[in-house]
Amino acid sequence: MAISKSVNSKKHHHHQCYISVPSEIINSLSSNSLQSLLLSPKKVSKTATFSRSKLLKNPKTWFLFLFLCGFLFMMKMWYNFDPFSPNPCGIVPQKASLSLIPNGVSKSLIKVEEKDEELKGFWKQPDGLGYRPCLDFSAEYKKSSVEILKDRTKYLVVVVSGGMNQQRNQIVDAVVIARILGAALVVPILQVNVIWGDESEFSDIFDFEHFKEALADDVRIISSLPSNHLMSRPVEEKHTPLHVSPQWIRARYLKRMKREGVLLLRGLDSRLSKDLPSDLQKLRCKVAFHALRFAPPIRELGNKLTERMRSKGPYLALHLRMEKDVWVRTGCLPGLSPEYDEIIHNERKSRPELLTSRSNKTYHDRKLAGLCPLTAMEVMRLLKALGVPKNGRIFWAGGNPLGGSEVLSPLMTEFSHFYNKEDLALPGELDPFAKKASIMAAIDYIVSENSDVFMASHGGNMGHAIQGYRAYSGHKKTITPNKRQMLSYFLNTSLHEDEFNKIILHLHRDSMGQPEIRTSKAGRDVTKFPIPECMRNDSSF
Repeated sequence: MAISKSVNSKKHHHHQCYISVPSEIINSLSSNSLQSLLLSPKKVSKTATFSRSKLLKNPKTWFLFLFLCGFLFMMKMWYNFDPFSPNPCGIVPQKASLSLIPNGVSKSLIKVEEKDEELKGFWKQPDGLGYRPCLDFSAEYKKSSVEILKDRTKYLVVVVSGGMNQQRNQIVDAVVIARILGAALVVPILQVNVIWGDESEFSDIFDFEHFKEALADDVRIISSLPSNHLMSRPVEEKHTPLHVSPQWIRARYLKRMKREGVLLLRGLDSRLSKDLPSDLQKLRCKVAFHALRFAPPIRELGNKLTERMRSKGPYLALHLRMEKDVWVRTGCLPGLSPEYDEIIHNERKSRPELLTSRSNKTYHDRKLAGLCPLTAMEVMRLLKALGVPKNGRIFWAGGNPLGGSEVLSPLMTEFSHFYNKEDLALPGELDPFAKKASIMAAIDYIVSENSDVFMASHGGNMGHAIQGYRAYSGHKKTITPNKRQMLSYFLNTSLHEDEFNKIILHLHRDSMGQPEIRTSKAGRDVTKFPIPECMRNDSSF
């Protein structure tokens, strides 16, 4: 494809016009013909008029015209290329942080034959069915934005809690609640984490200026309350029910907010309904996938580690949930030894508030119901059955597993290229973040998000967030373990390995990150399942 340029000078103003034309057509034209296409004549003479009429009668002209029409039609059909319309959805997807082969790495490091083989095997990506990001806010939404952004009387302050990914979810909902109330949002306050004692602030983890700029058309974001509200006591709401609607929020808070000026909300986790009007769902996607970008130092290190993982080919990212607090919260047992089971039992007994599910089910019943994290041995058997090459590169994310690194020996023995961020980092690279659990989680997030394939051994906020982002990025392969159906086969010792592998692969044929419609099940989060509100394909327009 050749790019031709014309410059039209008028006084001191210079306008550049670029025309994209196939190189074969450029080469077939004489230099005079090319100039006549690119330069606008100052006067139209009779000779020029005669030449134009003669040109229209020339069969070659019509042949060229038909060729161009056919070429553009093929581009539209094959590549969904439409040069005549702007992006109909307002926002284009953010490009991945790294290309398949990062800058500075020679493509010769990956042989063409090996690459083709990888694409046909475990690394083959699911069919995204042409879905792409589409945040086309309604005219009513855009009209109401004008008054919302002008308002200087209502301010929302939020305190978000939990781990980094839990805080992300609450920040998303905080922006949406501010929009519902027509209020300015003060930069969210991150509560000190109970488990890790992390005192990171918003700007330590996220890029505040980008957050503010990305949402400039939706909600006014400010760094602090104006001086006339600094000494006032805000209206505080501590007990917002679960899954409330926009109507509930307006009825509950709007009058008090108009009277007092400032509303303080705490503990927003799952407080806002997952089923909102279309524009508010789009806003959720805009916050999660566009506005919440990690701070530059975190992005820089995360991308460096990604380059190191990808330097010798594609890689799988595993989010392993084997930390002590995970076993305590889920009501499950690690099964490492009676001593470790006793540790978890005693911790759960002394801190019952940590148990997220207070079901009367026994550990065995919970395990068979798919409610427990997979162990290292179960993860290893699952990956083998799904076809992960023995020499495949694996990045594992997560905190230190209960029982230490030897707990991971089944995975390390089966897959020799098995790394975490500590293995990939150069001496001293992680030192500035050593006592910042949220920043360490953010680094894990970046390397996992950029992987060719991702899988979490258990649900959780990070797994859900990455699943949604990978769907929004083009439905990159994301494996969701079908624990409820597969665990009975894990317990069947008489099953031959080949038969086991065949069964497990069949159980996961539709769990590889293929497009899923959010509205097919009630209560699904749009930031995990962005179709249909935030993504569309050709059949949607």
